[in-house]
Amino acid sequence: MTPVPKAPIPRAPILEARRLSAGYDESRVLHAIDLTLHAGEAIGLMGRNGMGKTTLIRALLGLLPAREGSVLIDGTDAAALPTFARARLGIAVVPENRGIFASLTVRENLRLGAANRQTDWPPQWSEDRVLALFPRLRQRIANRGNQLSGGEQQMLAIGRALMTNPRVLILDEATEGLAPLMRDEIWRVIGVVREAGVAAIVVDKTVDAVLSLADRAVVLVKGAVAFDGPPAALRADPDLMARYLGVAG
Repeated sequence: MTPVPKAPIPRAPILEARRLSAGYDESRVLHAIDLTLHAGEAIGLMGRNGMGKTTLIRALLGLLPAREGSVLIDGTDAAALPTFARARLGIAVVPENRGIFASLTVRENLRLGAANRQTDWPPQWSEDRVLALFPRLRQRIANRGNQLSGGEQQMLAIGRALMTNPRVLILDEATEGLAPLMRDEIWRVIGVVREAGVAAIVVDKTVDAVLSLADRAVVLVKGAVAFDGPPAALRADPDLMARYLGVAG
């Protein structure tokens, strides 16, 4: 008798929110959010200002405690894990304010990231590879963080996050306030990171760029998921685009 092949066992999402609610003081911002991110997947996290995108990122990272629901990493409840422990499981973030160290050089900022490098999976991002990805940083390797332009600081923030050898890269306002040429460069780099198999959650107001990059679009409205699906489905609904994102489809 020919053996019946077994169905593959589905892998748990690398990062997941289940019925996640969170907020600040007496105000509840997130309402029963369900979100899954699988290895190698890119999510465009979208919505108008004040709809809960940054709050969701903070809750996923453990910077904001869950009031209800849970955050799971590799299928395991991460409620008891502080932010640094979640980072050590391969979750890296490029925050909206970039968070680079102004008094340290480009090289010193990068090596701070390397000090938290993950070794439980094959290393991908050496200092040389990051500098090859960002030639402008190589040219400014001895400059302090406060001597860089806004675009260069964003490059450094991404490069430092990559130096941790992450499995997930979260970018909050990836190109906010940058000149058009610098925005194009950041999108190019995010594309390279995606091709390397790093999962990503990307927040940005440049709707077309986000939808072109993402495997899935997740739209938040008043702290709840209003859309979760393929970017093509969102693009195909001009009313949805206008209502939720304020742009024509």
